[in-house]
Parts: sequence; structure tokens; C-alpha cells
Amino acid sequence: MRILHTMLRVGNLDRSIDFYTRVLGMKLLRQKDYPDGKFTLAFVGYDTEDKTAVLELTYNWGTDKYDLGNAYGHIAIEVDDAYRACEDVKANGGTVTREAGPMKHGSTVIAFVQDPDGYKIEFIQKGSAGWMRGGD
Repeated sequence: MRILHTMLRVGNLDRSIDFYTRVLGMKLLRQKDYPDGKFTLAFVGYDTEDKTAVLELTYNWGTDKYDLGNAYGHIAIEVDDAYRACEDVKANGGTVTREAGPMKHGSTVIAFVQDPDGYKIEFIQKGSAGWMRGGD
């Protein structure tokens, strides 16, 4: 077994595809309209679906906003340099909600950005994740 994708409901599909492809550097892997169900699915990721988990962006026609609730946490993405990744996001019009730096009570370098619908995305700097090494 393996994780195939995570689904996010989005209020504006074009805006979300732009964010995940242009700002975060993912590729649009496929997109399909379902007129009978009045929704569109778009899959984005850093590699093909047979090689890695991807994001499914679901646009329900006519719905432009969702209540994200308080159960959702975030998506985590490994980056070479969290400081640089934050600068790149800001340079491309994205929103950084927590600048890069060590996590509280640990040494792992993290940052948080937000997509156009308010979903949080954590950047974890490669090689700094202590929990992966048995540390923090």
C-alpha cells in the first residue's frame, strides 16, 4: 500500500493551480471536468502519480469558499533551503505565515506558507529534521 493523493477543496481552480505550479513549482499532471457532478479535478505534484503522492484539487462548481474548520493541519514539503523557499514564495506573490527558523523546542528548520484558500503548507529544510535522525 501507499498514499496516492490528498484532496483539497478549492474555491478558484485556476488560482490554486497557479499557486501550486508557479509559486511552489509543482506540475499540473492532469485535469478533468465532470459536468454531471458539477465539479472539476486537477492533480498537481512534483513527480508522476506512479512515483509519488500528489495533491488532488477539487473545484465544486459554484462554490468559491470553504470553512476549513480546526481539524486540518498542514501539508509538509521538504525544501533544500527554507529561508530561500520563503523568499521565492514572497517574490511570486505568495503568503508566508511563519518565516523560516528553528522549530520551538527543537532544531528542525521550518516555515509555513498559505495557499489561496487558506491551507497551510510547511517547509521542512532538508537535513535539519531531527526527528528523522532520531533527535527532535
